[in-house]
Order: sequence, then structure tokens, then C-alpha cells
Amino acid sequence: MHATLPLLENTEFPSISRAKLETLQVNLGYLCNQTCLHCHVNAGPRREEVMDRQTIDQVLDYLAGSGVKKLDLTGGAPEMNPYFRDLVMQARRLGVQVMNRCNLTILEEPGYEGMAAFFAENQVEVVASLPCYLEDNVNSQRGIGVFSTSMDALKRLNALGYGVDGTGLVLNLVFNPLGPSLPPNQQALEGVYHQELESRYGVVFNHLFTITNMPIQRFGSTLISKGKFSEYMQLLKEAYHESNLDNVMCRNLLSVDWQGYVFDCDFNQMLNLPLHVDAQPRTHLSELNGRDLQGNPIVVMNHCYGCTAGHGSSCGGALEE
Repeated sequence: MHATLPLLENTEFPSISRAKLETLQVNLGYLCNQTCLHCHVNAGPRREEVMDRQTIDQVLDYLAGSGVKKLDLTGGAPEMNPYFRDLVMQARRLGVQVMNRCNLTILEEPGYEGMAAFFAENQVEVVASLPCYLEDNVNSQRGIGVFSTSMDALKRLNALGYGVDGTGLVLNLVFNPLGPSLPPNQQALEGVYHQELESRYGVVFNHLFTITNMPIQRFGSTLISKGKFSEYMQLLKEAYHESNLDNVMCRNLLSVDWQGYVFDCDFNQMLNLPLHVDAQPRTHLSELNGRDLQGNPIVVMNHCYGCTAGHGSSCGGALEE
């Protein structure tokens, strides 16, 4: 796989700093039942990096002492971590809102059939990847048969009340462009998703998040192979909107890798660009108990243009309409 970091280091992206911490985003490991072209984590079935019990406990200790009220779980497929259920239940006992980034197909895998019901029992907010409402487009990006299995999983979630008005069970979908282009207007695309998924498959959901593909890891390497990397970077830079800077996710989010080390965001984690604390080469979550990171400088490089281009992009979708 081609390295993208050397192509990102020479940057004119403006300096920014951290604001009040609101969300702890934890990567439970790179193990996944899928191998997707756009995956910036380079996750897959052969990855062996999985968060252990000791680090899970350190995450819970930090949640208990920090007052952070939102836990954002990601991977890989976070559900494949053997301690996933215990982490969710203990976080909920602490009064922490749990959001889980689900690839949908994991809910239909042998041994995981009860996971959707577990989500509902613990009021877990589900953020599910569905890059298109058309079967061919999804399968081309995520693999043959993924769309059909994803529809089965969405219907399973709907049957439990997810995405249904009045239940309080939140189901949000995630759109990624199929190639080196910016996402369309999120609000307009959400309307199309609602119409197409309900009319074609009887599937309902709450909101759609549009997320820009980052020029790193698997997607970045593919751009290099096709000679499209510079062109895509130019697109991101030309679409830069200064107004998006105030709302980029790295200001209010702390990213934790499978070993417990901390980063400003998930993308910096994948590039191995640790959070800068006291000039240390890297910092472990367990070292931050009682520490206020507000005002700490954020590590920026050229990939940061992906979050500020066009309508903006974060883990919660577009930054502006």
C-alpha cells in the first residue's frame, strides 16, 4: 500500500486548538468482517489489532472521572471486540450516551444475530454505513452481497424500533462518495435516501451523515495508484471554507486507538500523528485523568482540508447546510 503521509506534511492549513471535550471516540480494533475500498482504517478480517481488557477498563475509568457524556465506538467492526458488550453496559451505567458505528453486515453474521437487540436494550445510537441506496453502487465499494445483507440488517433494526418516530432509538446512516469527489448537499441527499429506501425496501431511519473520503490509508493509496492523489487534494483545497473551522470534530473530540493512545481525531490516528501533550512523543489515555486539554494545539496536515471542504465533514456529517 502506498504511504500518503509524505504527501500531506507540507501544509498551509491554519493552526487550530482544542475546545471543551464532549466526545470520547474509541477504536476497539481494526478487525472487521468487511474490506471496503474507502476505509481509512484499512480494516479487514485478517487484522489482529484488538483492544484488550485492561485498556477497556482504562476507558471506563476516564469516562467516570472526566465527565464526558458521549462515547463513540468505532473500528473495524467494534462489535467484534470480545469486551464490546461489557463496555457498552458499563458506560450506560455511568450515564454516558453510547454511539456505535456499525457496518450493518456484522448484525447478520453467525454469532452476532442478537447484537441489534442488545443495542435496543441499552439505548445505543446506531450510525450505519450505507454509501448509496442503489445495490450496484454499494456492492462496488463494499463487496458483492453487502447491499442485500445491509437491507436485512436495517429491517432487523427497524423491527426493534430503530429509526421509528417516538421510540427514542436513533438510527443514522452514513454516505461516502464512491470516488474522488465531494459529498452533495446533506439535507437534499437525506430526502432522497428517505424516499428511495422506504419506497423500495420499507426501510426507515432518522438522519443521513455525509462524510468526505480522506486521502489516507486504503483510499489514499488507491488515489496514488490511479494518479489522482494531487488532483483530489487540489479539489479539497479549492473547496476550503474557513467557516467550517469552528466546528471540526477535533475541537471537541478525543480519539483513542486500540492500545489506548490518544489523538486529535480518527484520521490522525490512522496517520500515527499523536496528540501533543507536554512534548511527549505520544500520550496514553490513562495519563490524562484529571487533565484539561482545552487550548491544546491540534496536529494539522493537508488531509485536514477534507474536513473543511464544501459543506464540511465530521463524524457527525456535514458541518453546515
